[in-house]
Amino acid sequence: MTAPDADKSGEEFDEEEVPPDPSMTRELFLQWRSPRLGSSNPEPMTNPVWEWLVRSRINAYQATEHFDGHSAWDAGPGWCFDRLGQSSTRLPDGRVVLIAGEHEDFYDSDFYIYNVVVVKHPDGQVEIFGYPRDVFPPTDFHSATLVGNRIVIIGNLGYREQRKPGTTPVLVLELKTLAVSAAETCGTPPGWIHDHVARLSEDGMSIIVQRGLLDRGTPGEPLVENIDDWKLHIADLRWERLTDRRWQRWNVLRSDQRQNHLWEIQQAVWDRSVGWQKELEEKMEKLGKKLGIRPDLDQVANLFRPPIPHEEMPEVQGGYRIFRSKVDGVVIRYVVDSHSIQLTVEGDLAQATVEVITSDLISKLSVLENTKFVLTQI
Repeated sequence: MTAPDADKSGEEFDEEEVPPDPSMTRELFLQWRSPRLGSSNPEPMTNPVWEWLVRSRINAYQATEHFDGHSAWDAGPGWCFDRLGQSSTRLPDGRVVLIAGEHEDFYDSDFYIYNVVVVKHPDGQVEIFGYPRDVFPPTDFHSATLVGNRIVIIGNLGYREQRKPGTTPVLVLELKTLAVSAAETCGTPPGWIHDHVARLSEDGMSIIVQRGLLDRGTPGEPLVENIDDWKLHIADLRWERLTDRRWQRWNVLRSDQRQNHLWEIQQAVWDRSVGWQKELEEKMEKLGKKLGIRPDLDQVANLFRPPIPHEEMPEVQGGYRIFRSKVDGVVIRYVVDSHSIQLTVEGDLAQATVEVITSDLISKLSVLENTKFVLTQI
């Protein structure tokens, strides 16, 4: 199993340690500056420019600056290996296979979701392979599970227009040929899932999928947590739902449907905690203009603490945006993103207790951001 993160082995490189080869000219850089699709399955695309970018992991903007290249606003996004949502799989022979991933997000001129495979060999050799879009769609925040001589690629966030809510994309990378093919699955899939965890079962006969986020295709609905467990049987590529958790869940959003400002507010809290007065004042001034008030930072610590007897729970590893407490033995979970706070009650609680928890969160958020927040059942 591999987590949908960038390859940690790439951290050994940086621009100073891996400068471009002296023979690499500006003309060569401009020739290979842009992403491109393969014409065969696969098409070898190893070239000095991309190999340098793989080794250095500098971003597209830095590479353009280095060679005085064309702006991405004019020439389109530049190819780079500074990516999120890229999987890394180490093979028994020492090779590392890195699959796809994205650079930045839609607001950045170099934003691009890739459909390439990069192979790092133990001797330092790097190979890069491209694919036609209809064979290997742009893929990010997937999982990659080694199964014999294949890697099974499950899930994808992808470009919004390529998503097919209710389905779960499954691709297979053959390690002998590095060809990619779509797997025709059956059964009950989790849906359009990404940023999940996948692991091979102990008997090697199936892949277990847990956690992650789902695009359910509901207009105006943020991405929703996947709270159930799923199994993909390898022999017949059949999906099986392992759990059916009927937890109460809500999206908590600003009534004007705009993004919330919790990230900026939490950054202000951090600045205050470390004594960065200048940065704190700058953030508070900006927040004051956006919200019409300067938020009360003292209230942030209690934002996800219900006003009833409860037990605070430790942070989830890697879950910097997840806050948990326990009420009457039931976990209450708050998951924060820029559009919503997803509130989940992981079990049965008295309805009066649930109403206290939900109304408390709505009230605190509305005061903190000086606007009305609303609750929507998931």
